[in-house]
Amino acid sequence: MTTGISLVRENAESLRPPRTLWVSFPLGRPLGKPGDSAFQHAVIEHALDLLERDQGPVLEDFPLDAPAVSVEQAPACPISFARPMQDDGSWTARLRNELLEMKPWYDLGRRRRGRTTVGVSNSSIDEIVQKLASWLDDRESPFPDLKWFKYAIEDAKAYYTEALTAQPGDYPPELVFRQLWHESGLGAALRAYYQYFRAHTELQLFARIVAPREAIGGATGEEVIHTPIDKTSAPDKH
Repeated sequence: MTTGISLVRENAESLRPPRTLWVSFPLGRPLGKPGDSAFQHAVIEHALDLLERDQGPVLEDFPLDAPAVSVEQAPACPISFARPMQDDGSWTARLRNELLEMKPWYDLGRRRRGRTTVGVSNSSIDEIVQKLASWLDDRESPFPDLKWFKYAIEDAKAYYTEALTAQPGDYPPELVFRQLWHESGLGAALRAYYQYFRAHTELQLFARIVAPREAIGGATGEEVIHTPIDKTSAPDKH
């Protein structure tokens, strides 16, 4: 028997695993607020209790939300997302300049933790940023391989999250989420990719991998205006 914790209820409903505990926490925080061991143990114990159910699939809601942390009381972010003085307006320039600001914080965070979650794509962050930006700058160029793209954007999001959380103080996930998706060039780039995938009927489900609905706007993400695109221009799914 197996049990698990899900942050995306739709996935659990579709896949119907044997036993799943759904939690209403931010993406990337399946146990709630980091450092709150009592709350995390409560989540784990609730998930393990599902193993006692005689039959599955079981999908149960965790009754509590993660402890709230006031965004207004969080320390000021020492990283600026302001546009550099010299910028040609391209996605490549925007993301490469932003990455230069992120690297010191990421390196600091990695030294403190002694580990990183970045690396599933087997590509450097510089290569990832370059490829993501290049296609946005020239959409007539070949689309990145979808398998690589899936892992690359997870590496990019993990890199930025680790850089942001390396800042001093207790940064709540709400603030990190806002800075990643609404104040950074990477967030803007991923929203652009989201809209591209949403415009392709056969690739709409892939859009969920790119960005959560909350990052797009609205509870369902349907506020995005979809522009029909010729299916012959869609990237190869294989």
